[in-house]
Amino acid sequence: MNKKFEGVGIAIVTPFKNDLSVDHEALTNIVNFNIENGMDYIVISGTTGESVTVTSDEKQAIIKTIQTANNNRVPLVLGIGGNNTSQVIGEIQNTDFTGIDAILSVSPYYSKPTQEGVYQHYKAISKVSPVPIIMYNVPGRTSSNMLPETTLRLARDFDNIIAVKEAGNNMGQYLWLLKDKPKDFMVISGDDDLALPVTLAGGSGVISVLGQAFPSDFTKMIHYGLEGKVKEAFDLHYRLMEITSLIFSENNPSGIKAVLEIMNLCHATVRLPLVEATDGLKSKMQEFIDNYGKS
Repeated sequence: MNKKFEGVGIAIVTPFKNDLSVDHEALTNIVNFNIENGMDYIVISGTTGESVTVTSDEKQAIIKTIQTANNNRVPLVLGIGGNNTSQVIGEIQNTDFTGIDAILSVSPYYSKPTQEGVYQHYKAISKVSPVPIIMYNVPGRTSSNMLPETTLRLARDFDNIIAVKEAGNNMGQYLWLLKDKPKDFMVISGDDDLALPVTLAGGSGVISVLGQAFPSDFTKMIHYGLEGKVKEAFDLHYRLMEITSLIFSENNPSGIKAVLEIMNLCHATVRLPLVEATDGLKSKMQEFIDNYGKS
């Protein structure tokens, strides 16, 4: 089971038309572009998918579009999380998981629970989830860091908690997780800039934002890392470093959507309170993409 989530998963965007409705045609094109260029699995309705401003009906339509485009070619992970534990449980209990291989569930945000609160939250989710759970620690967004000892306690106590997407941008925390994790538990990078170092240190790959714009090279980079081909992997890492920095310099997903617009894959449109990337940033991205094919 865990091998399904080794390599590169993409945290797929939700494309919007200029009228802010979901652009299902663009979404289909992004799915096909990524699968045809070698990425390993798709994560639906995460932060990059602007899940907090997508309605329940829209979420179901997005899932259906991705499933249809995917046609069982790669595993699918569905984002179901929040800071209201009973509401998360309710959504899990009312979700049709046909064709869904796992859920990605963010550590509770805003409420700033203690480590015991975080543990009890995931314990409650574990009891009701019919599919494996990938926990998601992103303290820069939640204002609450799930410490390695809490992550590892959950990994040891619940068989259906199979992985953590760690996105604290803290290499030290990654290393503690990798050092002490159970054998089959997966540590997945949620930081594009650290994805290769984490993989080389024993991680299982990445759930990536940038990967959906450069799926071929990004996936090759991580696969090289998993194979221990360090030079080949870092050649690609250095080639992608500038654009990795650019897409996160103002906001995610505004940055990646600007790149995808330059590539004619979708509009850069986002929903408030997000705003599009500035013209200055878009200009830098355009210059990078123009030069990328020449290098």
